[in-house]
Amino acid sequence: MSWTFLYLMLFLKLPIAGLLWLVWWAIHQDTEGPVGSREDDGGTKLRPQHPRQPFPRRPRRGPHGSPAPPSPPRTRTVVVRARRVQH
Repeated sequence: MSWTFLYLMLFLKLPIAGLLWLVWWAIHQDTEGPVGSREDDGGTKLRPQHPRQPFPRRPRRGPHGSPAPPSPPRTRTVVVRARRVQH
């Protein structure tokens, strides 16, 4: 048996075993906070930001909300006749 085979089969398995042990240890940790925690625990004192105000409503037209005024008249484009090509 060569040293290369022994290195590949044993020593490269150590990081995998260490990772498995670390995961096992993390699973078995207590997740409860400290027993003597106070309200003033040194956290942030910033208030949450106030949400933006909505846009103002459009004004009502008349006492009962009459419809919007008609759109302005449209302008017609000028139709240009093609010039005749004289031979």
